[in-house]
Amino acid sequence: MKSMNSNVFEIKPIGVIRTPYKDKSKAPHQGCFSKDICEIEVFREYEEGLKDIEACTHLIILYWLDRAKRDALIAIPPHDGKKHGVFATRSPNRPNPIAFAVVELVERDANVLRVRGIDALNKTPLIDIKPYSSEIDAVSNARIGWFEEAKRSRCHVQLR
Repeated sequence: MKSMNSNVFEIKPIGVIRTPYKDKSKAPHQGCFSKDICEIEVFREYEEGLKDIEACTHLIILYWLDRAKRDALIAIPPHDGKKHGVFATRSPNRPNPIAFAVVELVERDANVLRVRGIDALNKTPLIDIKPYSSEIDAVSNARIGWFEEAKRSRCHVQLR
């Protein structure tokens, strides 16, 4: 951040994400659906920050959706085909296109992390990495109301 009292701040990429997904049509809708091993290259100047990361089985990856539309306030998720406010969805198109994925850390090789479970397009800028904890980060009773309703509707239609 440049200034605590300013509305303007700067986010610097700390690396780049390398995946087989060249465009949105090739990427999974959510990282949890990907079984591909992808690479996260942390720039050398930040490599020291990876100390002890091998002790983590899963990581939270924050990344900048550099190819997203930034003027969208309404999204139509594929789950139910209805309009929702972008902040009630996981649409990549949003005013500040920050994404996150919980990934499995498969291997570290110096400044490169090999991970499973990310949906980023190839060459997506990396913003940050944090360790994931199922004790701290998981909320077992969390729900998205419209998503739950869409699932019930799909099941009801399939049963007919």
